Amino acid sequence: MKILYVEDDPTAREYIQKGLREQGNVVDATGDGVAGLEQALSNSYDLLILDVMLPGLDGFDVLQRIREAKVETPVLFLSARGEVADRVRGLNLGADDYLSKPFAFAELLARIQAVSRRRIPEPDDGILRVADLELDLRRHTVRREDRAISLTSKEFALLEYLMRSPGQVLSRTMITEKVWGYSFDSYSNVIDVHIAHLRRKIDRDFSRKLLHTVKGVGYTLDDRN
Repeated sequence: MKILYVEDDPTAREYIQKGLREQGNVVDATGDGVAGLEQALSNSYDLLILDVMLPGLDGFDVLQRIREAKVETPVLFLSARGEVADRVRGLNLGADDYLSKPFAFAELLARIQAVSRRRIPEPDDGILRVADLELDLRRHTVRREDRAISLTSKEFALLEYLMRSPGQVLSRTMITEKVWGYSFDSYSNVIDVHIAHLRRKIDRDFSRKLLHTVKGVGYTLDDRN
């Protein structure tokens, strides 16, 4: 996921940026509202994280201007101003969520994932596609080059998660929480085993490889051809 983070507190900005990058995200960060607006309008992002109290332009002004420019990128507000009126104002301007400071980093990650899920439209025909790989959500089937691929229930869930975030590097922690649940031991080799089985089934007999390992970070489903 490509994220723009606008926060004037340098300590908080460095901490959050580092944490989000460790989760496999690409994160641009700035401490100024004017600079944040310019970046939001000139680049394509999957998510904007805005502080409210910013120099130059406050977060509300930044959000209003990007929405006026027809930029529909999801926006998550982070602010020490947690009054109901501020939250209502932000949401009415077009924000997708509002998280009051102080907050736990785990909650921020959960909010980001929730916003991402809400913004991913379900395909009209119920089929997820990456290159020539198709996953039918309704029939619970997988095909590639018109060849049926048999998957276990966990392999199907893992592939669905990867196909809903094409090109995004998903960390072991993210995969653990989404596919196996929070109680699963992410330090076991079960994820690696399932990735290996999935790669063998969807990639081994095809010239174009779709499932890639990003060493030290996680996995991504991406048509790099």
